[in-house]
Amino acid sequence: INISVFPPSNACIGRYILNMQITSCGHTYQRCLGDFYVLFNPWCADDPVYMDNQAHREEYVLNEHGILYEGVHKHITSRPWHFGQFEDGILDICLKILDMGASYHHGSDRDRCWRNDPVHVSMVVNHMISSHTTNSIMKIPENNDYLKGTKPFSWNGSVPVLQQWYNGRCRPVRYGYCGSLASVMCTVMRCLGIPSRVVTNYCFPCSIENPLGINEIFDCTGKNLCGKDKLWRYHCWNESWMARRDINQCCGDWQCLDPTPLETGRGSACSGPTWVRSIREGELDLDYDGHHMFSRVNSNYVGWLSQNNTKKTKFFCNAWPCGQQLITKSVGSEQFEDITGAYKYELGSVKNKEAYYRAYRRIHPGYCNASNCHIERELSSLKNPFLSDSGINMKLKMANCPMYGEDVQLHWLLENLHSENKNLKFNLCAQIITYSGCPMDQFWKDTVNVTLGPREVKKIPLCISYSQYGPYLCDHNIMKVVAVSDPECGEVLMVSRDIVINRPPVIVKLLSQPRLKVPCTAEISFCNPLQEDMKNCIMTLEGCGLFKEPMTIDLGTLASNQQARTIVEFTPYRLGSHRLLANFGCHKF
Repeated sequence: INISVFPPSNACIGRYILNMQITSCGHTYQRCLGDFYVLFNPWCADDPVYMDNQAHREEYVLNEHGILYEGVHKHITSRPWHFGQFEDGILDICLKILDMGASYHHGSDRDRCWRNDPVHVSMVVNHMISSHTTNSIMKIPENNDYLKGTKPFSWNGSVPVLQQWYNGRCRPVRYGYCGSLASVMCTVMRCLGIPSRVVTNYCFPCSIENPLGINEIFDCTGKNLCGKDKLWRYHCWNESWMARRDINQCCGDWQCLDPTPLETGRGSACSGPTWVRSIREGELDLDYDGHHMFSRVNSNYVGWLSQNNTKKTKFFCNAWPCGQQLITKSVGSEQFEDITGAYKYELGSVKNKEAYYRAYRRIHPGYCNASNCHIERELSSLKNPFLSDSGINMKLKMANCPMYGEDVQLHWLLENLHSENKNLKFNLCAQIITYSGCPMDQFWKDTVNVTLGPREVKKIPLCISYSQYGPYLCDHNIMKVVAVSDPECGEVLMVSRDIVINRPPVIVKLLSQPRLKVPCTAEISFCNPLQEDMKNCIMTLEGCGLFKEPMTIDLGTLASNQQARTIVEFTPYRLGSHRLLANFGCHKF
């Protein structure tokens, strides 16, 4: 007997058991034929997650290979990620996540009727990633202290995280960061049949007091002081494709889901789902957490100079709104796609201003009847004056793209816009900044006197040696260089630059063509570029369809300029597109 099962498009997702009952000669027999799984179906036009583009379905549902974008908006870096939604056991883990998080919105899971709604499913998954009090999948380290767990940036894929959570009796995996949280969520959503992708937002504000403003405070040396507000250099979240019946959508569209718990003034919480188009239009009453998501791509930056902890002064600088660029992996390509236009209209355009005024009135109820001119005056009073208003223009431009172990070379460009001489004294400094905007050690300071003739343009070379920044960089590969004028000379001018220090590459070379169930070898090589030993060197290997568990290779100590070569053997255990991922770690990073 051949049996075909056609679940309706509104069936609850999950694992089903198929029983057969046979009645013969007055006797009834029960036989279990097996079990099967029902998932959301983006190929079915009646399903709320239906996606009509085959190339998009292949990318956002079937593709197990992803790319995480990091760095800063002027220097975007990337690294591969293995989603692994089709690896053995991952589907059962994903359904366990729904079981553990079922009480989040519904009190009990007796009827399970919510499991046919991708909105509620996405909210449960979003909450379970890192916000659940006891059984969340992954924790973020407090105060960047991860000595009691795994380094957040050492993960190559979602599969080891999910397996460790499941095998550890659903206790949180220590530790992750926004990129790994969003990627694990993307794995779970794709596994359940919901098209999903990871998005990176550059210049991400995290402000408790003012939803549409982010404050950074500096001292007279240019050191970034630790305040309540944080300007993340980048932040990753998840987008999932679905038609939202709760807001009367008839067709699917991208919904924003942020699994990273962020401080909101009423405690920390994850956000979403929020319709991406409602963020662009400033329609904040339409959706969950709309005001949070709008502020994360539209907040205004305000910089302050603190003098003796008593007086704060706005300095002249060329500041731009947050959310400078939003990107994701392109369909069928290793390049990134700029999706900023999906979240916000072009800066300064009529539609951009209309959406901002609309959102401002909803976020600040006291302005619900205010005119656009009134709101614009209020915004103008909060912003920093531009450098050109002071008669001086400044830029910090990179002269090289530094690798770990190399000196940082910059050009400091100054232009006098007036017809008289300018005599200025500047304090320069550099300090380490985490990706989440936490200022760390200030490791370099200098003082420079600059004289500019009428309309003169001057270029001053700056150099920060590895011996100066190396002992402080650790896992945080971002530094901030600041030049601020002495407040005793009059108006305070400031220019800054975030600099990414690239890590040395790991080279992977396949020595034979992978074939199903046939042993294959690969050569992994890494060279120590430093003028010192690298201690506690470890190589972690992972591959979709290649390794059932990550392989860890202890390389010990690598001397200066020593190259480590390792031959690994593996046997591909399933068909598909294979990619071998290698991650190097040592006492330095």
